[in-house]
Amino acid sequence: MLRLAAVIYILLGATLAGILIVAALTVGMDTAQPIIYAAIAGFVVAAPVSWIVAKQING
Repeated sequence: MLRLAAVIYILLGATLAGILIVAALTVGMDTAQPIIYAAIAGFVVAAPVSWIVAKQING
């Protein structure tokens, strides 16, 4: 299940980071620091979410 979670994390981390970066840019945070924080937050949030999704897939 760890390999499945890792594959999901790669896809989900990039997706969530991109969503949060776009959200930060939309609200007017256009300097480097908020964009970097949004990307880091996306990858951090993706870790438990990918584990949950992998558990659901393995059922």
